[in-house]
Amino acid sequence: MNASANITAMKSCATPEISAIADRPFDLVVLVLPGFSHLALHAYIEPFRIANTISRLPLFRWRIAGVDARPVEGANALSIAVDATIDELGCKSDDRKPDQLAILAGEPVERQLTPQLNGFLRTIARRGVSISAVGTATWLLAQTGLLAGTRCTIHWSRLAAFSEVFNQPRIRDSLFVKDGQYSTCAGELAAFDLAIDLIGSHAGGYIAQEVCRHATVEGQRSGSNRQTGPTGLAFAGVSDKLVMAMRIMEENVEFPLSMDEVAHRAGVSRRQLERLFAAHIEVPPVRHYLRIRTDHAKRLIEGTRLPLIDIAMACGFISASHFAKCFRAFNGISPQQCRAMVPAWVGPGLG
Repeated sequence: MNASANITAMKSCATPEISAIADRPFDLVVLVLPGFSHLALHAYIEPFRIANTISRLPLFRWRIAGVDARPVEGANALSIAVDATIDELGCKSDDRKPDQLAILAGEPVERQLTPQLNGFLRTIARRGVSISAVGTATWLLAQTGLLAGTRCTIHWSRLAAFSEVFNQPRIRDSLFVKDGQYSTCAGELAAFDLAIDLIGSHAGGYIAQEVCRHATVEGQRSGSNRQTGPTGLAFAGVSDKLVMAMRIMEENVEFPLSMDEVAHRAGVSRRQLERLFAAHIEVPPVRHYLRIRTDHAKRLIEGTRLPLIDIAMACGFISASHFAKCFRAFNGISPQQCRAMVPAWVGPGLG
């Protein structure tokens, strides 16, 4: 459980409005599952502690929950004690329900949705509790069916697999996405941005800015910010047209565009496009585009059990032989060899 923070050296940011909010602290429950990321957990919780500290008020309180009462081991083999179990939380009456449930899952996330957990999540959702899925927990919520038709995001390494497995056209390459009752987050340090957004909504922009300043973060990042920039790009002083062209390629994988069309959409001539790639990327745009498509295929092979021919088609290859040749050229192994190295738990019953 968290303790009240009080650092006398810091100036209080309390106002009458914030003091009124503190009369009923915002109640957070953070559900951690085996293999969770400690980086994501503390990136999410620490901003609330700092908000309490700089305001000298208990604006937020939090509890760690688990499937049962045993400590939960994270991905780094360090365990954390739990304050409540999902059975205890599920039995509470509506007047004791938390304001927010945040879920941190681990790997293999595909194996973590038990009937007990599924029932708990659906019960919490029916009670109208806001739910935040951090990192791979988005996959977990999608398995429950709660994210149907909802805009969402997940860690970039899972974006391709998530979109194919759940046929989810509303997945976004964003730090975090809020859509009604549900928030989803890329995880890791993006959990900090999700927490700051909640602090701003509950305690005001000034407190959110002060939390960022105390955490030596330059400023609050928008949830719509991309998780990653275009592959292979050094951002210092590059052309906006080049950035646009690379993003056009990344957004058109299944049905690849011609270089003339890429150039047209980016607002440059094909010759200008080739010069930009030569100056900044040092490979022709055609080869870079092919690299994007084979990287996408590799993520699908590693994250799903989709047949290789289906993956080839999803990445714009019209024949298995051409796909295999291109995949080997960039990865040094065949698609079959890549699939053989994937852990057995990936994708059972999916795809």
